[in-house]
Amino acid sequence: MLAAVSTPAVPSSPQATAVSRDRGDACPGTLRLHAADDGALARVRLPGGVLTVRQARALGEAARLLGDGDLHLTSRGNVQLRGLDGGCGAELAALLGAAGLLPSPEHERVRNVVASPLSGLDGRGLRDVRPWLTGLDAALCASGRARELSGRFLFALDDGRGDVAGLGADVTLRATDDGGAWLGPGGVRVSAQDAPRAALVAAETFLDAARETTGRAWRISELALPRKELADRVRLRLTAAGIGHEERTGSTARTDGPAPGVTGAALSAHIPLGRLSAGQWSTLTAVADDELRLTPWRGVVVPVPGRSPARVAESLARLSAAGLVTDPDSPWPHVGACVGHPGCAKSHSDVRADAAYALDAARLSPLPLYWSGCERRCGRPHGDRIDVVAAEGGGYRLTTARPGREPRTAAMTDASHLAAALAAITS
Repeated sequence: MLAAVSTPAVPSSPQATAVSRDRGDACPGTLRLHAADDGALARVRLPGGVLTVRQARALGEAARLLGDGDLHLTSRGNVQLRGLDGGCGAELAALLGAAGLLPSPEHERVRNVVASPLSGLDGRGLRDVRPWLTGLDAALCASGRARELSGRFLFALDDGRGDVAGLGADVTLRATDDGGAWLGPGGVRVSAQDAPRAALVAAETFLDAARETTGRAWRISELALPRKELADRVRLRLTAAGIGHEERTGSTARTDGPAPGVTGAALSAHIPLGRLSAGQWSTLTAVADDELRLTPWRGVVVPVPGRSPARVAESLARLSAAGLVTDPDSPWPHVGACVGHPGCAKSHSDVRADAAYALDAARLSPLPLYWSGCERRCGRPHGDRIDVVAAEGGGYRLTTARPGREPRTAAMTDASHLAAALAAITS
């Protein structure tokens, strides 16, 4: 029987180069629980954020029976169950395994895949990436080498619109306007048919390069190896695998997700601070026909192809009445936070409460805000933002994070002074 084990808390991996680690990857999963202050934590990988209504209900049942009842969305479109009893591993594994959420126990922590959540639903992408998603997940689960990937290694499947291509994934496939796929690392175009296999080849090339370095590199950004050399190695491996390719320059990417509301044949809702109550989760499963798509921006996309305008409006109203954000002008999609106190022992403040308290002031910010309880800044997003980090002695320090620009800083004694701190840092 599948069972989970507990592991001690570990810091989130830094976005730096040439990192050497002297211990194994303890990233939590479904079968490896993480010990937090509010109980054990399970992280359930959902490739592409996609789950059927049946699977969603099984997750809700697991949260109700074994955890705190809520479902916590991550910045990779996965779900965390919190407040678990450390001894519930076998029961949790049985519940999720029966719903098809554990297709390969040996690979459950490495199925980290983000995908354009509106792909095939709004007509704006160059192709529907669902075949890539199912193909890559199957290839990962069939690969013995893939089991060596860390729980932090990330794949991104972009339908050409550039949304998930900007999320700092280790391996990216992005649809091209000629029907193929751009692959990074490698900087090459491959055929759409070969795309999932090419992504796996790139990941295996990383594993070989990581073995050559001292310590352990969990992400490509941590390799003590020039990017060009890694790209050259990927190209050689593609040739050896019989995968045709040609050099191609990548295009620009964004870091924003679907706006709340109706877009194409889908409903989009943002989840404030990524936390869904049992009732909200039940409403989502009731509104959905076949599936839900969780986004890396802590939102949910509900496909509604074929629904009448009246039924679409009714469904959107139900989501709004349940407390989900459906107004595109809401400030919530631009405000995020780690779990903070009391869920995390390292946090210096209840950052979620402070972020909610200062929501109106957040409207003044020209950049998204991310509140962190300590300098680890777990779950922080990619792209331009303002980091609001709790200080050990009280208060917060604000820092602009804009690649290529000098950071600006400000300080505030508590959340009530956010407006003044924003004025100081952005003037």
